[in-house]
Amino acid sequence: MQWCIPVFLDEEIVHQYYNGYCNNILWPLFHYLGLPQEDRLATTRSFQSQFAAYKKANQMFADVVNMHYEEGDVVWCHDYHLMYLPECLKNHNNNMKVGWFLHTPFPSSEIHRTLPSRSELLRSVLAADLVGFHTYDYARHFVSACTRILGIEGTPEGVEDQGRLTRVAAFPIGIDSLRFQNALLVPQVQEHIKELKERFSGRKVMLGVDRLDMIKGIPQKILAFEKFLEENPNWRDKVVLLQIAVPTRTDVPEYQKLTSQVHEIVGRINGRFGSLTAVPIHHLDRSLDFHALCALYAVTDVALVTSLRDGMNLVSYEFVACQEAKKGVLILSEFAGAAQSLGAGAILVNPWNITEVAASIAQALNMSAEEREKRHQHNFHHVTKHTAQEWAEMFVSELNDTVVEAQLRTSKEPPELPQNDAVERYLLSGNRLLILGFNSTLTEPVDTSGNRSDQIREKNPNLHPELKEHLTALCNDKKTTIVVLSGSKSEVLDKNFAEYDMWLAAENGMFLRHTKGDWMTTMPEHLNMEWVDSLKHVFEYFTERTPRSEFEIRTTSLVWNYKYADVEFGRLQARDMLQHLWTGPISNASVDVVQGSRSVEVRPVGVTKGAAIDRILGEIVHNTSMTTPIDYVLCVGHFLGKDEDVYTFFEPELPSDVNMAKCKPIDAPKLPTEKKAPSKLPATKSGPKSSQTKTPKPSPAPDKRTGNNHSGGSSRRASPEKVKEKEKMAWSVLDLKGDNYFSCAVGRKRTSARYLLGSSDDVVSFLSRLAKGT
Repeated sequence: MQWCIPVFLDEEIVHQYYNGYCNNILWPLFHYLGLPQEDRLATTRSFQSQFAAYKKANQMFADVVNMHYEEGDVVWCHDYHLMYLPECLKNHNNNMKVGWFLHTPFPSSEIHRTLPSRSELLRSVLAADLVGFHTYDYARHFVSACTRILGIEGTPEGVEDQGRLTRVAAFPIGIDSLRFQNALLVPQVQEHIKELKERFSGRKVMLGVDRLDMIKGIPQKILAFEKFLEENPNWRDKVVLLQIAVPTRTDVPEYQKLTSQVHEIVGRINGRFGSLTAVPIHHLDRSLDFHALCALYAVTDVALVTSLRDGMNLVSYEFVACQEAKKGVLILSEFAGAAQSLGAGAILVNPWNITEVAASIAQALNMSAEEREKRHQHNFHHVTKHTAQEWAEMFVSELNDTVVEAQLRTSKEPPELPQNDAVERYLLSGNRLLILGFNSTLTEPVDTSGNRSDQIREKNPNLHPELKEHLTALCNDKKTTIVVLSGSKSEVLDKNFAEYDMWLAAENGMFLRHTKGDWMTTMPEHLNMEWVDSLKHVFEYFTERTPRSEFEIRTTSLVWNYKYADVEFGRLQARDMLQHLWTGPISNASVDVVQGSRSVEVRPVGVTKGAAIDRILGEIVHNTSMTTPIDYVLCVGHFLGKDEDVYTFFEPELPSDVNMAKCKPIDAPKLPTEKKAPSKLPATKSGPKSSQTKTPKPSPAPDKRTGNNHSGGSSRRASPEKVKEKEKMAWSVLDLKGDNYFSCAVGRKRTSARYLLGSSDDVVSFLSRLAKGT
């Protein structure tokens, strides 16, 4: 059943939404005309009210859709008027199938970023499951805008944000070609074709059909025709240009000015090259009915489309569909979307270059019949095959497939942390271990609206202000041991956690201290760091040549961060850096290269949070004289993929050999390229939910160094007898059942953790519940 449901907008909303934000802001911007210039101050003041009306109108559309929506329906939103609609629909029903298609160009990110509501509109569109454009260029611009403005990842399939993929693709629209072909057989059209042939007998007919609009390039077209007549006097009495200019927005001063300009140019050219009996240009300020237009297409020798910027321009398609007999030539602007579909058969031109367009007119009029046939057949095949029906079916089919793929992808994602269960089991346990990441886990959120990252604030992360009271309560609980495990330097952890009764593990667990004691190292005795000096100059080289990138030297690693650099340039530089590293300084070094979303880190083989936790746990047991086995573990963090072995270290349901492989201590490499580690004491387990006892093997008495200077000072290592003593004390450190282990990734949906939390605010909320229970 086909039916239409109206959405009623009041007059003020229509004025602010349609005439204001849509036609005065978005339409010019998307066609590269920029934001309104006539009264910048007044326009700036009106942005807020117009955008509010735009959102309100979109919500009104959403309300009507929600009233009539039935399970399984497909919602297809069209054009820049409804960019906010996908988010409105998804907020109401996240399972709704929503697609959005833009019928205009989408500008480059440098143009789009001038829009005050740039981020909000992009995020609203990204709520859709499938986003479609006429051409690949427009799709590429959209993905680039999301990457540069929102700072989220662009992929070959679309845009991915926190594990959710919005598919972005090109779907060139078509026409109902059969309707035009059948129209040519209508007697009324046949009669009209005969009249036109008689009227323009002995003259070649050139045709332009456009809305009278700034982007259609009508003045440029007429000036190019004038240039052609100047350079080809022999054609002056043999060619006529028929220009149909359909009036639009006649109440807008800019359009009135354009109309006067076109009339003036036409009058001048007709006066210059015309005669009493014939003029070179016939200009009509009105539209033609369908049959009259088809007849005009059929008698045309050369169609001239000179759009300065056009989403698609289907006039070129309509012309081709009506040219099976005549096989005329299409001159097409390279700035029209149709150029990517019909470019092979058309003559492509830059409409701003009137000399080039004039030369193309001469080429078209003098083209041989054989070449005209080849060009026409190429375009005719495309127009008749890629119809409007096929376009619609392809988009809806792709939308359905995208939703199915998203459901499969989502089913593989870990669920959200079951907080009630986690709190209940926490309260029932006798000895708890909380391992908490720091960055993006316990830190205060930094406002990055509009993707203007505050580099200074983010370089100096601070503990979330709402966490301090709850953290104090948890640290004061005698049944709870807290370890903050971070890649940050010890100075950063000291600054934020010195006042709490907890353990701090800096630089991925290579340095450890209780807040009441001194820093010690858990690094293996023979850890090879000779590669550092040879890598420094590579990191310095790329830091100097990548604006806003940073290079950090840590005791056990080198880190290059390009989070604040231009996203695309940063990626290119990172790719170049990796190539330099792999083919040069690290080719024979026993190191790992760890790639973050916008960072490159080089560290010794086996230096991960999971590998360090084994030695950290042994040291904690030794120093605290822990006698009661740990029967509850919470591990929460925003860790790199390389460091997610910390989640699997405590996993009671993994086979023992997996635990051993994931969490063994580091040994000194035997050869420069060898990456070998000793085995770990086996874990025992008796079934998927059974209790598991692990015996972590502490490091051979880590070095203890007072203060925070890890690079200097004397070091002592414990005797073998001392090591055995620690191992004996740690023999029953873990007695963990599967239901009492909660590993949780913060802000990462692709993870080996059991559960998810969205942000540091969610971590604060959960830890506050634990503290209150305590």
